[in-house]
Amino acid sequence: MHQRFLYKELKENLNKKHIALIIGPRQVGKTTLMLQLYKWLKQQSKKTFFLSLEDKDIKNAFNEHPEQLFNFIPPNSEHERTVVFIDEIQYLEDPSNFLKYIFDKYQSTIKLVVSGSSSFYIDKKFKDSLAGRKRVFKLLSLSFPEFVSFRNRGEMIAYINSGSLPKIYKSELDKLMHEYLLYGSYPELVLETSIKNKKDILKELATSYIKKDIIDSNIKSPELYYQILQLLSNQTTSLFNTNSISKTFKKSNQTIELYTYTMFKSFQISKITPFYSNFNKEIRKMPKIYFTDLGLRNYFAQNFEPIALRKDKGELFENFVYRRFSDKYEDLDIQFWLTQKKHEIDFIIKKQKAFEVKFSEKQFNKEKYQYFVKKYPNIKLNLIHFNNVNEIIL
Repeated sequence: MHQRFLYKELKENLNKKHIALIIGPRQVGKTTLMLQLYKWLKQQSKKTFFLSLEDKDIKNAFNEHPEQLFNFIPPNSEHERTVVFIDEIQYLEDPSNFLKYIFDKYQSTIKLVVSGSSSFYIDKKFKDSLAGRKRVFKLLSLSFPEFVSFRNRGEMIAYINSGSLPKIYKSELDKLMHEYLLYGSYPELVLETSIKNKKDILKELATSYIKKDIIDSNIKSPELYYQILQLLSNQTTSLFNTNSISKTFKKSNQTIELYTYTMFKSFQISKITPFYSNFNKEIRKMPKIYFTDLGLRNYFAQNFEPIALRKDKGELFENFVYRRFSDKYEDLDIQFWLTQKKHEIDFIIKKQKAFEVKFSEKQFNKEKYQYFVKKYPNIKLNLIHFNNVNEIIL
């Protein structure tokens, strides 16, 4: 059975006292990940239980009082620690109260590992931040190295972005990258070989599962929600302008902000902020947006054409590069640079490294970036293009 890279980190975390909270979009494998850990603990003869709040009896009992947990697991022993997995914690009326109560009273004997389908619920339903009591683990669709692993080519992973990629691996990695760029990396989809079935899975993800986020967030117009996602899919890598979107759909800024807030918190789209040193000359307000999964981005853009034939291949490739950075760095460490005179650099990483992204190396004109090089001599400028993206050290 394939394992997500997060499995090892969570396995090591099982000995820690704090609550492990796994968040991410639906259908990326949070439940599978917890079940794998649960089965491993059982094999080690450890005391462990798996509970899903899809079960209404469990959910109703936990809503009544946190102590109802012990109606579903044996009373805890002072001499034996129990690991309790709880799936879909957001279904509780007051999840933070439940978690806080169990942690504060039983932290020495009960380890909680819980999942939630988006960070939307943490903001809306968690009345307590659980500061000092939890550690958050984010699980998205597969990173590109995980994608390679799921396709049973794990021997190549150590060389990706190592700076020394053997030529024997390059053509196969390029082929896998084409597939990743077109259909994305939801686990079920990655293991599917039929192109038709891949598209059907993306349709199901885009309709059924995103619809659940829409319903849970009390959005009044699902149709408008999907229309905004379609618009954003064709504006990937662009500045995120709420005013412009509100004018396009003739809706208030408040409505657009609510809808896009849900998209961000449900991990459908991400945003990065501008890097600046001069408050007057450099644009610093509007973020840039990217899709967290390229398959969903292409579904909403209704475009599954081969990369070489696409008019948007530059934007799609830049979104791929963003995803590579986001799997390695926190979003706060990923920025872009843009001045009022239209000088631009695609990515600034931790204020230390700069990356300009072009689909083809021939599109890069070094002279165009001299202003940045002179202004920030301590930040090295690198070029990422389709032929070096798996070789360059990110």
